[in-house]
Amino acid sequence: MKATRPVVGRRAIEMLLQTELKRAPDHRLVLVDAVWDPEEVNTEFTVAVGGGHRRVVVTDQHSPLGVTDAWHRHLAGGAGEGSDDDSVLVVTGTVPPDQLGLDLRAHAVRRHPLPVDRAEIVAQLFGATDLDRRMLGEHWLLDALLQAEPLDGWPRVGAVLTRDRAVRALLSARLGLGDPASDTLDLDADALFAWTRTPAGPSLYADLPEEEQHGLEAWLARTVGPAAPTLLTLAAEGRGGDALPLGVLASAALGSRSAEAAGFALGTLFGPALASFDTLRPFADAATGVLTRWIAQAEGPTAPAGAARSRVVAVLERADRLAADARLTDLVRGDRLLPSGYLGRLRTLAACLGSRGEGATALAESALRDLEAHQLAALYAESTETARTAVRLMRWLATDPASLMTVGEAVREHLTSWGWADLAIGVLAEGDASRDAAVGEAYRRLIGAARERRAALDARFAGLLASWSETACQQANGGALLIEDVLARAAAPLAQGGGRPLVLVLDGMSADVAVRIAGELDRRAWTEIVPAAAKGTLPVRQAAVSMLPSVTRVSRASLLSGRPSEGGQAAERTGFATFWRKRHRGAHLFHKGGYEGPPGHRLAPELVQVLASDDIVAVVVNTIDDALADGREGTTGRWGLTDIGKLPDLLNAARDYGRPVVLVSDHGHIVDRTERGHQPAEVTGVRGARWRTGNPGDGEVALSGPRVLTEGRRITAAWRDDLRYTARQAGYHGGASLAEVTVPVITLVPSGGAVPSGWVLLPPESAEPAWWKESDTAAAPQEAEEPPSEPARRATPSGRLTLGQRTVRSAPYRTQREFVRAAPTDKAVQAALDALDAAGGKLSPGAVAAAAQAATGKSQRNPARFATMLERLLNIDGYPVLQLVESGRTVQLDRALLSQQFPPPEGTA
Repeated sequence: MKATRPVVGRRAIEMLLQTELKRAPDHRLVLVDAVWDPEEVNTEFTVAVGGGHRRVVVTDQHSPLGVTDAWHRHLAGGAGEGSDDDSVLVVTGTVPPDQLGLDLRAHAVRRHPLPVDRAEIVAQLFGATDLDRRMLGEHWLLDALLQAEPLDGWPRVGAVLTRDRAVRALLSARLGLGDPASDTLDLDADALFAWTRTPAGPSLYADLPEEEQHGLEAWLARTVGPAAPTLLTLAAEGRGGDALPLGVLASAALGSRSAEAAGFALGTLFGPALASFDTLRPFADAATGVLTRWIAQAEGPTAPAGAARSRVVAVLERADRLAADARLTDLVRGDRLLPSGYLGRLRTLAACLGSRGEGATALAESALRDLEAHQLAALYAESTETARTAVRLMRWLATDPASLMTVGEAVREHLTSWGWADLAIGVLAEGDASRDAAVGEAYRRLIGAARERRAALDARFAGLLASWSETACQQANGGALLIEDVLARAAAPLAQGGGRPLVLVLDGMSADVAVRIAGELDRRAWTEIVPAAAKGTLPVRQAAVSMLPSVTRVSRASLLSGRPSEGGQAAERTGFATFWRKRHRGAHLFHKGGYEGPPGHRLAPELVQVLASDDIVAVVVNTIDDALADGREGTTGRWGLTDIGKLPDLLNAARDYGRPVVLVSDHGHIVDRTERGHQPAEVTGVRGARWRTGNPGDGEVALSGPRVLTEGRRITAAWRDDLRYTARQAGYHGGASLAEVTVPVITLVPSGGAVPSGWVLLPPESAEPAWWKESDTAAAPQEAEEPPSEPARRATPSGRLTLGQRTVRSAPYRTQREFVRAAPTDKAVQAALDALDAAGGKLSPGAVAAAAQAATGKSQRNPARFATMLERLLNIDGYPVLQLVESGRTVQLDRALLSQQFPPPEGTA
């Protein structure tokens, strides 16, 4: 049976003529044993031959008479305008050579139709001298390469054109898949599935000849994997865009408890693309593998903003819609990849939030772990973090309330615990990103329960405040830090020995704002410090008590003057300069408008100039207070570092000039969480949003004494958070609630900076209340070769050496110490290792340094440097026993590798 004639286009004819006309330059007729490609519309062109150019006319004829007539017309000049004696007629078609007359064949090159050697031409097009023998019988591949040559030609490949290189080049030219110039097989499932989601890719494949489709399908199945045929069949059917969603859905269905029922529905969805159910599993595995990698890319720090996430979400949402169309939703509800599975787990968690009593929190913890195990937990990071915060608030509600004995204890407890509850309430108040009604309602009820508890605490505090304020003053503070003593107790220690603190007053910063800002600080640049605590107690952040009423005019003036004061900016400037003049230091105070730079400057040149001096500097930032008055409580309902105007620039400037920072407020605020339409209380003597004169009613308290800086030294202040006397705003201050009266004081030194005597590091872990962290009993079990060690404080009484003790007593450790200059003391190393061991192997550099400091009494001014020294000491031969991970924010200990590198001495346990 005669083989089918090859189909040729312009490029094949050019290559043929360039070879043949060199040998027969006077001939003008070329018979070609091939048919002309009907897709080639241009049948007249010019070919470069022997340093010149020959005009070519191609005609496709299918009868001897047609061939003869075409030649005569060409000779007569009828082949087209401008024809001349040098033009060449190329005749293609299906006429057998023996049917052509001898007189006609006498004019033709070689006197017979020239065979088209596809393989030889293809090799020439790639600049090769030979090609893979397997290609000789693959006419579909050779013809496709002849037809699909790019305008700038095929890439040069060297001596031999391999089959893989040829197919790879064809895929690039035909379908836009891969790189034709690549020397490696860079096509994988990721590239193939991504191609199905391009606008033109699948349609280009659908338009290919069937034989070429089959050839490419076979090659891709071998190269990419068994998922390729199903994917390409979907592309050929015009459903390429659904290939990845269908694969994800197939994986979910195959993993469901009713796989058989799900499989029937899948058959309907896939149609002819599903050759057999044996092909479904590899297709599903490939799809989920691709999507898992895409999710990791979307979660990574270098992921393009929004683009990678949108790509994943689009695929998964389409998979969920396909499931709904096929009535598969109920069968795949528990899937770990589909958005519906994530939402189902979120709703399960929400259902647990309303429970109270023994075991309720454990159920919520379990539901949270289930949610966090979903593969979209990190991609839906905001929703997951909100759910995590809801469980934190449940933990807080399950704790026994602290017994409030004094005002000082109350404001400290508020900053260290209850303010975190306010932060959690603020997070939940924003609602869930899913906008699911059931989840939103669960959060609303949880907020209500938390506010009830906060109200009880505020009621108790109001009573304490009323009694305390009658006599409280600087000479008799009752154990509380007064706002007028903050400069003396927090800033002055930093100024010792020529220190130059920067005091940043964030007007209206409440405890929930302060803890969030402190949590966002770059711990590689800043170290938080606090006064050392009495023996047997833990060091905590300082919390002061505002002046009364808790408004700017009295509280800020008192803060900056270092004594009870009332007044505006002029009084504050005078008081601040006087305070520091008594301590023989110059001082500068900048208010709103005075520290913001002109165009081209981040900060005012005047501020930058004094920051470079030896004087004390303070800056008042009004962002929070102004925003509350303007009706907005922050860009996301909670304040972060970048939400407060110029705060990052001010901190960066302080760090650049080596200045420690006191981050403080003049008073806090409460957020209006009442329903729309809630009206102000109808009372008399209104002096502010939350304070007035007259007798107290429900939700109010009468305050009097030296700290009440108003005429008559007596006011009535609201302590209930839903009580106000003026028009609605985003938030209010001036009242007697803990959130308004508590003044957070955050003290920071640049990493490596001097720590005042009597002060210690405060690691981030120590700043968080216990209920904010994941509970030990709720933590998912870890897979390990051996159970986690007991904390050092528990192991020592039993007579067993702690991990740190075993390490520093080992021979390899003693040898290693000799090679590390200025290594930490054995006692410091031992304490650091035991702290890491007790924490499960991960702590912040600050926490590691704090453990060493507590054990040795020696201040570790630079936690990051201390961690680096531990690395040098413990990482023998580069083995990562201890590492700084997460961009330097976490110290990670490999306990097993530590024990392997530093085996304990014989006879020790």
